[in-house]
Amino acid sequence: MLQAIIKELEIQKQYLHGAEIQTIYFGGGTPSLLSADEINKIFDFISGNYTISNLQEFTLEANPDDLDIKYLKTLKSTPVNRLSIGIQSFKESDLQYMHRAHNAQEADYAIKAAQDSGFTNLTIDLIYGTPGLEDADWKKNLSKIQELQIPHFSAYALTVEEGTALHHSIKKKASKPVDAEQQAAQFEILTDAATIMDYEQYEISNFAKPGMYAIHNTNYWKGVPYIGIGPSAHSFDGKNRRWNIANNALYIKALLTDNILNFEEEQLSTTQHVNEYIMTSLRTMWGCDLNKINNTWGADFAKNIKENSNKYIHQNKIKMEGDILILTNPGKLFADNIACELFVE
Repeated sequence: MLQAIIKELEIQKQYLHGAEIQTIYFGGGTPSLLSADEINKIFDFISGNYTISNLQEFTLEANPDDLDIKYLKTLKSTPVNRLSIGIQSFKESDLQYMHRAHNAQEADYAIKAAQDSGFTNLTIDLIYGTPGLEDADWKKNLSKIQELQIPHFSAYALTVEEGTALHHSIKKKASKPVDAEQQAAQFEILTDAATIMDYEQYEISNFAKPGMYAIHNTNYWKGVPYIGIGPSAHSFDGKNRRWNIANNALYIKALLTDNILNFEEEQLSTTQHVNEYIMTSLRTMWGCDLNKINNTWGADFAKNIKENSNKYIHQNKIKMEGDILILTNPGKLFADNIACELFVE
């Protein structure tokens, strides 16, 4: 797999037309299985073939059960300067419900061990809306963020993906299904707690202390081109979107035996560009800029979107600041639905 990844990096090096790389993100799968030497090997190839003089952020996703002091100390010898730790919950029964490999004690230990090893730029993931997660327990989870002085966190409502162990368990009635009303109530608890703890909700699911926004995520929401490496990874060059084959064995064979990258690609239409911008921008604190839409894609698009937004402004789900549409807190509960209603045909 490592050989294939390096081969793809070689094949793809002109994809971004020599643009400077601001961020590197090792995510998806379990990159914390990589040794420091393996991380350095990939990074050395990137630095030798891409422009990284302006590299600001190198994030590694990690499972809590992978993060012991020994491994963390070796990580400090790599260019990784930010860790994204998949905590999910500090409550034992939650972790068991979600079939997580780590326990609550390991979740707590992983954060403290990372900080003791010199990693101060941390983010964690939390899940709410799991059956059995009482509001009081959710508040305790959130209070741990402040207690552990974590500068950034992401919080997501539990979604049950088809084909997963959890989906199978719910289907067999061995596990309780999710409750949409409970999730909505816990989202409101989340936003209130974040404000009290001085975290900015700069994107619907992402919260940061002032100045600690994730650069990588922010660039994505602002439509900055990016390159994705590995099985099922997606790339975007500003005009076209492509995605690699998801099968590991076929991905490796294509690169190492056939010397080709196995991917599919689509050229985005103007309408798709506008709708993607609506979907991503509306999720952020910076909002959907009608002036940008007017200047980039045309006045008709901007006019259409503004007209469609009026009912949500009257419902206090969107506020208008100049030419920018921004979701209110009540509106954030309906973000995807509102975005779809604003899409242009």
